[in-house]
Amino acid sequence: MVSRRLPSLTALRAFEATARHGGMRRAAAELHVTPGAVSRQVRLLEEELGRPLFIRGARGLEATPAGAVLAAALHEALGRIATGLDDALALPPARRPLTIGAYAHFASRWLIPRWGRLRAAHPDLDIALTTSADPQALRPSRFDAVIAVADPRPRPGLLCWPLVPIETVPVCAPALAGPPFDWSRQHLLHSRQRPRDWARWLAAAGIAGVDPEGGSHFESVALALDAAAGGLGVALAIRALVAPDLESGRLVVPAPFIRRSRRCFVLQQEAERAAEPGLARFRDWLLAEAGAPG
Repeated sequence: MVSRRLPSLTALRAFEATARHGGMRRAAAELHVTPGAVSRQVRLLEEELGRPLFIRGARGLEATPAGAVLAAALHEALGRIATGLDDALALPPARRPLTIGAYAHFASRWLIPRWGRLRAAHPDLDIALTTSADPQALRPSRFDAVIAVADPRPRPGLLCWPLVPIETVPVCAPALAGPPFDWSRQHLLHSRQRPRDWARWLAAAGIAGVDPEGGSHFESVALALDAAAGGLGVALAIRALVAPDLESGRLVVPAPFIRRSRRCFVLQQEAERAAEPGLARFRDWLLAEAGAPG
């Protein structure tokens, strides 16, 4: 089908209403404009088409042959548009998933185990979850909301709610825990996602004589924890994220010192989106699960 430029829809509607009513006054009343405005639109349409569309008869305006053909076509087309609008508005609104970005280790260890409760509380809430260990991939502008490792202090244009503190503790298999527990004989297990954890923890705990860089290095925190559970050494864990492993006895804490970071797991979203209903429901549920103030 070859496309062509169509005349103004305003002019076409003015002409169709005039032809249907046989006069411009009633057409103007239907369109909520003045008769003069209708007259101008019809005149502009006639000028664009290069032929008259009305002649003035004894009983008012009568369509010319060209006008009658155009009026019939417009009447049918506008009727189909009106029917299409009614049909479209009768359909339920399309559901757009809520896009959530989350720090991968938090998602697997804390969020996913609670996912069933989220579905039970909000069965109509569709969520598209993306996980990453890269902070740059979890920018709030890319998602409806993100769960990231960050300083909980507010920033301009960004709302922030602290969820879970980052408290690191050493963990290992029960067989390695002693007593006695001799740090000089321990094999440290590192995560490349958090390469400075052992240096910070050992310094804060006041433990000397241990090489903070020595030991085995793994791609993720999850792999380091699996290695610890397998008896390969001692890993550092975020206490809130290994609670099930500690409760089951899969892992134990051989030394009780806890180092608390100034950063924590936080929920972040752009301030302009705070009132969106789906986002507000997810936020309220998440804060309730974390035991955090709303």
